Amino acid sequence: MSEQDIPERYVEGFARALAEVASTGRRLTREELTARRALGERAADAGHGLRALVVAHLAAARTAWPPTAGSADSALAAVQQAVDAFAEGYERAQRLAVRREEAVRREFIDDLLYGRSDLGRLAERAERFGLRLSRAHAVAVAEGRTGFVEGGPAARRVEASVLARFDTRDILLTTKNGRLLCVAPGEDDEVLAHFARQAAAADDGRVAIGRPRPGPGGVVQSYEEALAALEMADRLDLAEPVLRTADLLVYPVLARDRQALADLVSHTLGPLTGARGGAGPLLRTLTVYFDSGCVAAEAARRLALSVRALTYRLERIRALTGADPADPAHRYTLQTAVIGARLLNWPNSPL
Repeated sequence: MSEQDIPERYVEGFARALAEVASTGRRLTREELTARRALGERAADAGHGLRALVVAHLAAARTAWPPTAGSADSALAAVQQAVDAFAEGYERAQRLAVRREEAVRREFIDDLLYGRSDLGRLAERAERFGLRLSRAHAVAVAEGRTGFVEGGPAARRVEASVLARFDTRDILLTTKNGRLLCVAPGEDDEVLAHFARQAAAADDGRVAIGRPRPGPGGVVQSYEEALAALEMADRLDLAEPVLRTADLLVYPVLARDRQALADLVSHTLGPLTGARGGAGPLLRTLTVYFDSGCVAAEAARRLALSVRALTYRLERIRALTGADPADPAHRYTLQTAVIGARLLNWPNSPL
């Protein structure tokens, strides 16, 4: 927009004040500066560019420039004061607009993730932020070692990487409770996978990806799934940096009947409490053995034991529980009980 396109009301009174300053040598009054700030705020609210507005002021100054050379210094000082006050008002209006937009965005995100708004109205509001909630969406949630902050360096790096690689329409990146979130269409798995890799590396953290869910309420469901997966990963001490909730469905099934799971752990692994040093070391041995695919050499390496020492521990487990970890007939029961112990934090917590 050129200075000719700027309405005259935004330079109103400027030429007259400049002429008075040139003739009297006075400075602009407080009232005149306040008026310029107010005009700057109104110009920003109207959507005019600051560059064109400054050019319009300079054009008005040229038109009203005093013919007497001796008054040029006062006139220049007045131009500086006026433009500075006008720009101050303009910038203040922009900061307020940004804060209002951030507040609206944050309110929308809270409603989207917690389902606190009418779903029809939520879908309408989502279009403003590039989301079409008639489609299925999935949510990836990242948590890091130090936490993600809106506008922080880690969050900015991840966002820049995602936005540089993919079309940003229908993708929402935000932070919530120290976590970094990505909401994307369910069929665009590449977006979520890329986000997960970048977020996990950005803050030495872990990312869970919820399953795609349809409709406005689907975002809430996928988000809650991802949160539950992160909690499950902490309880099970899973090492993978990227988790998919679809791959972890067995754990909620096991945990659904807590009493039955506690009975299984108590019956199957309870005898390990009679070992010297308690059940902890032998339970750890079983956990690593199963996580190693029941390969004794690999399990021994992970435990920093000799294969002979590992074999002795497995034999001790068989003697105490009556179940042989190397026997396929016993392995399923033992491994399910080990998973249950991790879910229930046994033996650290009573069953």
